[in-house]
Amino acid sequence: MDSARADILAARAHLQQQGWVARHSEAFHHLPPPQLAHWLGSAQEDACAAPVLGGSGWTLHPLGSHAASGIQARWLDAQDAAERAELFAGLPQPGDGEAAPFAWAHRALCRLGLRLRIGATPGKEREPVWLELRHQPRAQAEAPLLVLDVDPGVRCVLIETHERAEGDCLHPVAQNLQAHVLLGAGAQLQHLRIVSPGAADSVAHHIHASLAAGAQYAQALVATCGSYHLQRNSIALQGQGAQAHSAALALAGSQQIDLQTYTQVQAAHTVSQAEALVLAQGRAHAVANAHTRIAPGCDEAGVRQRLMGVPLAGSPRLILRPHLEILHDNVQAAHGATWGALPEDALFYARQRGLDEASARALIIEGMARALLERCLGSEEEGLLAQWLQGGWLSRTIGTQLQASAEVQHG
Repeated sequence: MDSARADILAARAHLQQQGWVARHSEAFHHLPPPQLAHWLGSAQEDACAAPVLGGSGWTLHPLGSHAASGIQARWLDAQDAAERAELFAGLPQPGDGEAAPFAWAHRALCRLGLRLRIGATPGKEREPVWLELRHQPRAQAEAPLLVLDVDPGVRCVLIETHERAEGDCLHPVAQNLQAHVLLGAGAQLQHLRIVSPGAADSVAHHIHASLAAGAQYAQALVATCGSYHLQRNSIALQGQGAQAHSAALALAGSQQIDLQTYTQVQAAHTVSQAEALVLAQGRAHAVANAHTRIAPGCDEAGVRQRLMGVPLAGSPRLILRPHLEILHDNVQAAHGATWGALPEDALFYARQRGLDEASARALIIEGMARALLERCLGSEEEGLLAQWLQGGWLSRTIGTQLQASAEVQHG
């Protein structure tokens, strides 16, 4: 038996011994995930597998005029012993934490992965490296893997999209993705993630980010709902002066979404910010969970959490859970959660400008969404966020949400 097959069987054996995510789990008891079998699939589903050359899996694209030669990309077969060893090299074992069953299930199913290393472009060391990653489902049950290394001192701008297009697999997808983001000393990464699954899909994305001294990581997530949708960030500020800012915009519709950000502050003079805005309607069930642990010795660390929920129509269930665990005195930390309808005064003033109610609501909601994302990625006209907003995706999706909420209100 080769080592790849042995690793897969060991992961399955661990799951059989330890079981799936516990119902009483602190992180998952508000919105329990589907059971283990849902994420492992079956042999009969192989007929749905889409070919890599047809555009499924990870594809890498140049972004605008910012093509770079410092990018090293390796697409690796996790069922080949040598390539599996290279794919998982240096990554931690799943362990026994609350989300570990997802990681063990990933090890048991993972078939393909991408390792991406970002270095400076020769002659353009001070310029940021721009790139786009797109992912299309390959099978009914899949476990994609991404490992992204950003070299010390390198600035990178990344847009990562998960939007289903018509393809060979038209069945509902169960996608258990694991991504590892490793930032070297002084590296900077602006990371915009767009995740828009099908209405019947189940999605669980786990982003593990490790920041060395002076590294800066800004991740903005825009996500729509599916049958089950989990987005979980695990961020470790390991070096002095590291900074992380995560902002999540959840367009929850009337289905389910679970946003989780877990931050480990492990060094002095670090900064951590976590924000979320959840828009929900109908019978949606949405959870936003931010947990930050400040370890002993983290002098002058700064932490802020801000969670917001807005019900658009119907009776959605919104749960906002900020949490701070502070084990050191010399820090600055604040958290808050607000839940409520759109402000009536803002709607009134918008209507005074000649807008109908639907247009006024759309204007206010898009303004809130843009402000959230700009706090994370900035508002420069040539920046990543401004370029993406020009495509109109956000405006169209908010309009679709509001049209659906009007239908909910009027039956």
